[in-house]
This record gives sequence, C-alpha cells and structure tokens, in this order.
Amino acid sequence: MENSLINYMLHLADNSLIHAQRNAEWCGHGPVLEQDIAITNISLDLLGQARNFYQYTASCIGGEANEDQLAYHRSEREFKNCLLVEQPNGDWGQTILKIFLFAQFQYLYFEQLMQSKDEQLAAIAEKSIKETRYHLRWSKEWVIRLGDGTEESKKRMELGIENLWPFTGELFRSSKYEKEMIDKGIAPELNDLETGWQKAVAEVFAEAGLTIPQHVFMQKGGKEGIHSEHMGFILTELQYLQRAYPNSEW
Repeated sequence: MENSLINYMLHLADNSLIHAQRNAEWCGHGPVLEQDIAITNISLDLLGQARNFYQYTASCIGGEANEDQLAYHRSEREFKNCLLVEQPNGDWGQTILKIFLFAQFQYLYFEQLMQSKDEQLAAIAEKSIKETRYHLRWSKEWVIRLGDGTEESKKRMELGIENLWPFTGELFRSSKYEKEMIDKGIAPELNDLETGWQKAVAEVFAEAGLTIPQHVFMQKGGKEGIHSEHMGFILTELQYLQRAYPNSEW
C-alpha cells in the first residue's frame, strides 16, 4: 500500500506541476495585461498545490526526500501526470479550453478528496478547491466568450476541442495505484466523477455553441509514465537549473 500511496500522491502532484509549467509559458505573452496576470496567478496556485502534495509525499518516503528532489530529479518515465496537462498550449483558445477541462475535473475531484480517509490529503484538497473554483469560473467564462464570439474565435475553440478531447478519457481511467487507493477509501471513485464532469462540460459547451465530440479514441499512458513527445521538452526547461547546478537553493 505504501508504494501505491506514494505513486498516487506523485500523480496528483505531477498533474499540478506540469499544468502550472505549461500555463506559466504565457507569462508576459497574454492577450491583455489583466489576463496575463490571471493565468500567471493560476500557474502559481497550481504550483502551490504541487508543493503541498510533494511535501506530503516526501514525508511519507522519509530519508533525504524533499519536494525539490521529487520535482527536479525524476526522469520522464517517473512522472505520473495525465497526458492532458502536458499538451502544447497552442493559441489562447486552446489554452483556455485545457484549463477549463482540467479545472472542471479537479474541482469535482477535490470535492470528493475532501472526504478521504487520509486526513492530510483531505486538508490539501480543502485548501486547493478554493483556488480551483476560481480557475473553473475564469476559464468557463472564456470558453463561452470565445465559442459564442466571432467566427474566428469559434473556429479556434473547435480546433482546440479536436486537439485536446482525445486526452480527456484518461482522467477517468484508474491506474493500478489509484484502484488500490479507491479500495482503501483514500482516493475518489473516478467512474462516479465522469458523469458529473460530462454534464458540466456539456452545459458550458451548449452555452458556447460548441459540440462535444463523439466516438473519439482516447489516449492513455501518462499515469504509468508513458508520455507524449512533449514531456521531455517540458522537463528540460523545468529541471534545467537543478540539473546544471545541483542542490541550488534560493
């Protein structure tokens, strides 16, 4: 169980870390200053979530394990984030869509994780859901604004859906370590979350004039360390300082 618990917590931490890294790529490049600051703040929120999960994981591992080691000294195959968060940002519309799809999942997930038998995970979820509520509201407004906007903005949102939708199925497919945690009452049951997520996304898409794709082949593998071609490039940038100057500290 200990290995499964550690792998499970790494999965949660890696999701937030890689999502934060991707969103941080917009810093200084947002369409307007206000939204540039907004997406940067979302990145910082996600980074804070990742730190909380990494710190708890390190305490369970013991020894010299710490959050920096877990974030900066693991290889691509050791990361357990879902494939969705590592996908390229693309244009503003695709980035917004990715944030919305994952925030809607995270919000429902943290609602259930607050009931976890692991009190520390429940506390992290309770803190994180407050931030995720803002991520969801902000991205939802943008999805509707762009989908129901100009012909060009709608076209870009439709392209974003085409690019990202195949990576959403993995969110609800339990890995071996997740199944063990679900059986122990530590992790939420993913099948229960999928219906709520589909309903919430469908409502927003309907208001935005967008359509949910049907009969799409769903990609998987990220939870087991089998990533897309993008992951290595993300880690090259993310881990550069610690790799070039080991044990550096602020």
